[in-house]
Order: sequence, then structure tokens, then C-alpha cells
Amino acid sequence: MNRAYTPGQIATRLDISTTTLRRYEKENLIPDVPRTASNHRYYTPVHLQAFVAIRLLLKGYEIPVVYEVMRKVKQGNTMDALWLMNQQLYNSQLEKQRMEDIWNMVQQVDFANDLKGGTLDTMTIGKAAEAAGVNTSAIRHWESEGLICSERDPDNGYRMYTRAELRKILVISSLRKSVYYIEHMKELLNTVGTQDYTQINKAFQLALQKLNSQLTLQFAGVKELMTYIELHQEPQD
Repeated sequence: MNRAYTPGQIATRLDISTTTLRRYEKENLIPDVPRTASNHRYYTPVHLQAFVAIRLLLKGYEIPVVYEVMRKVKQGNTMDALWLMNQQLYNSQLEKQRMEDIWNMVQQVDFANDLKGGTLDTMTIGKAAEAAGVNTSAIRHWESEGLICSERDPDNGYRMYTRAELRKILVISSLRKSVYYIEHMKELLNTVGTQDYTQINKAFQLALQKLNSQLTLQFAGVKELMTYIELHQEPQD
């Protein structure tokens, strides 16, 4: 007979509340929970592993993704769940590649021309967003936060960004998911108008370290998920 756990035992083991366990149950993330003759719920090893998988997956993936994966496993759509996880890992790879590409783009900007007087090349918000791989709404938000500034086309009033501002947009787009909050970002962007790459490079390396840490957590979550899938597919007594 499978070992039985009370909600309190599971909660203590995972350092979470029984309310959290019930929320996962209510969200249909775990196998149906049996009850004793006296109508008390209890958990089996497969439930314990489901909770372990959920908790670790949440450290590396967004909540909606984790919930969808767990629901698919419960419904027996294991391959769909695994392909979804594979897509998330691929997205992490794309994010790393995008960050490296943008760092190369930032270094390729001609600082000398930016520092000279006279007319500078400019681009529309649409072109700037395309270059940085973000939505135009993001650029408008960064401008409202005082991180970047635009000029207005005298003919049509459209926002126009110089190459110097594009560099800032590229930096922000890569570091927005890292530990750089608005205040720190403003300090960092003060160095963008110079040829000193030191601080910017440190920021990119820090962001890359964060991506590496997230990837490690993602694979750790996949490991626990696979253990759960194996238990879930075994015949239950």
C-alpha cells in the first residue's frame, strides 16, 4: 500500500502552507485527492512529487506555464506538456542569443559620430522598436520614465530617435529583465554617451549570469517533472 501523507506533513516538508496545497488542488494541477473513511483528504507519493515539481518549476518558469504543464500531465497529455517545456527552454536560448546580438550592436554604434555636432541619423519609433526587438509601447514607457528622449519630426510630429538614443534603447531592452531597476538603469545610461564599455559590459554580464541561473533552475524543474510523470503513469493501488 502506498504511504499516505496528511496535508500538514506535506506543507511542513515543502515549507509552504496547506492553503497553497489546496490552491494547487483547486487549480487542477495534481491528481485527484483521495479521502479517508472519515472524509479527510490525504496525499500519496505521487501527490508529493507533483507538489515538489510545481514548487521547483515555479522558480524557473512563469506561473501560467507551470499550471498549463501540470494540467496537461494530469489529463494524460504528457507529450504536449513536454513540448511546452521544450518551447520554454528554446525561448531561453533565444533570449540569450538576442542579448548577445544586442551587445554586439551596441558596440558597433559609431560613438565618434554621435559625439560630433551637426545632423545625426535618426529613426522612427517603429524602426527603433524593430531593431531592439520590443514593442513601441515599451519605448514610449521608457521615455515616460525619463530613460530616453526623442525629437519630433518638424513635418509630421512623429517621434524620432538618434543613434545615441537607439543605443540606450538597445541596452534597456536587454537588461530590462535583469536586476536593473529604473534608478540603476538611469545611472548606467549616463555612461552610454561615452566610449567606456566597462559599466555596460558588467551589466550585460550580470544579466547573462541571471539567464544562466534561470536555465539551471529550469532544468532542475524538468528533472522533478519527469520523476512526477513517471510516478503518475504507474498503476496506482
